[in-house]
Amino acid sequence: MKIATWNVNSIRTRQAQVVDWLRDTEVDVLCLQETKVVDADFPRSPFAELGYHLYISGQKSYNGVAIFTRKAAPEVSIGFSSMLAAEEVGDLDQQKRVIAVVFEGIRIVNLYVPNGSSVGSDKYDYKLTWLKLLRQYLFSLLEQQPSSLCVCGDFNIALEDRDIHNPKDKENHIMASAVERQALQDILALGLADAFRKFTSESGYFSWWDYRTRAFQGNRGWRIDHIYLTAELYQQATNCRIDLSPRKLTKPSDHAPVIVELNLSNK
Repeated sequence: MKIATWNVNSIRTRQAQVVDWLRDTEVDVLCLQETKVVDADFPRSPFAELGYHLYISGQKSYNGVAIFTRKAAPEVSIGFSSMLAAEEVGDLDQQKRVIAVVFEGIRIVNLYVPNGSSVGSDKYDYKLTWLKLLRQYLFSLLEQQPSSLCVCGDFNIALEDRDIHNPKDKENHIMASAVERQALQDILALGLADAFRKFTSESGYFSWWDYRTRAFQGNRGWRIDHIYLTAELYQQATNCRIDLSPRKLTKPSDHAPVIVELNLSNK
């Protein structure tokens, strides 16, 4: 099975690129972030024609998440409120950032973690609050299904210095601050492991490059798009890679897809 995550930075802008990529890769599940479109205007037909079932949670111009699956998903849930009480969630589901499906017995959670803008800002505080609630949400999911959970998406956090092209003086930079990293470590401590790092320990591998500085041409990137697996799925992972080819296209997303391959018969 192949599961991919990709921040497409507008599905309508990148529609043709995603269609072509799906034809080439034939992934079983594609998790998208920053779709930036309300559900009624989502371009469904090109992907349905490829044989995918679409599950979406969008909003106008910002955020938005979606999951495409090769087979119909028997269970779909949207937002933190699908697992947590309203008083715990508050207004954190107003931004469309969380969607999950069950596919072939695996619960796949697709996330678009808030960026946070800058350390110490109101948006930074919002990000930390959101991450704290994410931990509660995943804890609840793991109580239900402890062995088969895949959590993926744009985390807007480079967990380690090797995930940044030049980590010098980044300790107070958004996406690399100690508090953000610790919040993510607290989530992983629930029993999740980084699929990409099972196969690649070196630095120099990134999934996001700033448009403004021709960063992609110089490989000055950050690895902020992740796929995390529970222990059993981690053992079944046979490959995990970042596909740079869509980032080389004209008018691409600033992110590249990440793909994990699982051998579900490999117990």
